[in-house]
Amino acid sequence: MALTASVLTLAGCAGDDGSNGVDGVAGLDGADGVSSVETPNATNVSLKALTVEFNPVALPVDDATKTTLQATDTVRINGTDQSIGYTKLIATGETDNAETFGAVKDYLGNAITFEDASAYICNGTNDGVGSGLDYFSILQQGGNLYMVSQFECQIGAMYMNQLTQDGAGNLSVTPGTLEFIDQSPEFGGFVHCAGQTTPWNSHLGSEEYETDARMVEETADPVTGLTGNKYYDETAKFWGNDGTKLNPYYYGWTPEVKVVAGSPEYSKHYAMGRFSHELSYVMPDQKTVYMSDDGTNVGLFMFVADVAGDLSAGSLYAAKWNQVSDAGLGNATINWIDLGHTTNAAVRALLDADNDVATNDAPVFSDIFSAEDPAEDGSCPTDGFTAINTTAGNECLKLNDVNGDGNIDDTDGALASRLETRRYAAMQGATTEFRKEEGITFNAKDNKLYVAMSEVARGMENNMKNGEAETKYDIGGNNDIKLDYNKCGGVYEMDVAKDSTIGSDFVAYNMKGLIAGIPTDYSANPLLSANSCDVNGISNPDNVTFLEDSNILVIGEDTGAHENNMIWAYNIKDKSLNRMMTTPLDAETTSPFWHKDVNGFGYMTAVTQHPMEDQDGATDAQKQSEAGVLGVFDFSTP
Repeated sequence: MALTASVLTLAGCAGDDGSNGVDGVAGLDGADGVSSVETPNATNVSLKALTVEFNPVALPVDDATKTTLQATDTVRINGTDQSIGYTKLIATGETDNAETFGAVKDYLGNAITFEDASAYICNGTNDGVGSGLDYFSILQQGGNLYMVSQFECQIGAMYMNQLTQDGAGNLSVTPGTLEFIDQSPEFGGFVHCAGQTTPWNSHLGSEEYETDARMVEETADPVTGLTGNKYYDETAKFWGNDGTKLNPYYYGWTPEVKVVAGSPEYSKHYAMGRFSHELSYVMPDQKTVYMSDDGTNVGLFMFVADVAGDLSAGSLYAAKWNQVSDAGLGNATINWIDLGHTTNAAVRALLDADNDVATNDAPVFSDIFSAEDPAEDGSCPTDGFTAINTTAGNECLKLNDVNGDGNIDDTDGALASRLETRRYAAMQGATTEFRKEEGITFNAKDNKLYVAMSEVARGMENNMKNGEAETKYDIGGNNDIKLDYNKCGGVYEMDVAKDSTIGSDFVAYNMKGLIAGIPTDYSANPLLSANSCDVNGISNPDNVTFLEDSNILVIGEDTGAHENNMIWAYNIKDKSLNRMMTTPLDAETTSPFWHKDVNGFGYMTAVTQHPMEDQDGATDAQKQSEAGVLGVFDFSTP
């Protein structure tokens, strides 16, 4: 059952200039009126007000600032200045406890090496396939602090170590504690992207850019199992270079790491669906989880667990964008299409029927769907097939008997919705037109969810001619989203409310632009000519995090339209925008996440990913992905 809420749409207007001279940042009018929704349950929400202002970092303009990390040194909290700074914790290639941070291993626990016999380290700047360290969490368990890190390579490594916190709150890696996290019982890891420290103090991760199972079935060599696709074939190294042990349905899930008696306990949540997971964000009820899907023609998903703090069983939903306005980043109401209920165990049984991860007995694409070629206009020639347009393009699909019981029913639909989440959602009418959906965060004080969209492009564009979809990104699909192209992207906000039908207090019912990047021509300015989005505004936003009880939304970037990627503090009330950090050349900013109270001290995590990758003369040390924290913050200031 879907929730549809009607809203009063108000046109956006320009926001106030930021304190560091940001011009033309889109603002919002007053709160929209809402009908047919209930007030969310806020019993777990702290409402202690914080006013937070960061001393802005200057735009890097010389070699010294362009090639090093720059971070704010002062923050004013409730009118009192605090000195803060950036602290490096650990970088790829560093060794401890006979382990190398970022080194990947195969399913037998053996180190994987490059052709020259050197360690295969996921740092994003060597011969490995992937981007490097992406996210790390800080976990408080049993009176100790732990750090769990995940790596965004095709062979997705994870590591855990302890952290030492001194009396002033300064953090450092505890020597002798670095530990490799074995993911082989769940087929290994894959392109671990963003994550979250859950309300129950576990590490909730992601597996991004899931491989197209239809492509694998149609192209895999029957002897080697390899396809010629370097991203898929690279993962065969995890299986001892045996591609026949590899299956696309092993990857594209949400992993979780809990610390139990000082040791990592790893699992994958198959009930939450398989797609290109950028981030899974748990809401305050500890049941509702929003999940972003990174790529072209992707969806937006919501999972509602049966039991708070336990993501092993629940119902999955896909968003339907109902456009109200095409101004700026757009404005829409959202309703949620029910994709069914299932459990980790039910899906895992399909992936591993003989309970032996080294034997590939998982499904192939044709076990899930029958497919036929669409007509030239994108429609399906045969009754019973449904036309869709997703990351895989325009297809005509029909559901098969997934569990092999002789019937095609809701159970098959629920299983298909987990193995082929995006395709099945599109078949049910959900919107699969979003472009590079990135981070998610929540503002409990105002009951608003925020979602970063790296670009407004492709399926999101108004690609129409004479009333018909004009490009490959809309043909055969819904063409729900009809917006103007914006290469710089933006951040959307979504209001949430209680929905008794879905069984959640945190169901989003609209989606509208909050802040957009501004394309800018700097060709006449030699100092700024390497930039093509306004240097005083965001560009291709990636991960976002909201500082609880404040008005501060932190926005990181993954962009080539700024010469140096930046992390911004955006005040959602006065629309001011300040640079908190800038990264070295070529580096992406990942992993910003607030830890507001770690034994009374506050920190914002940050990762510098693949720095100086293309810079001649850069040292090996300069090219390592690095984990660090901004702080120490004291949020107890009255």
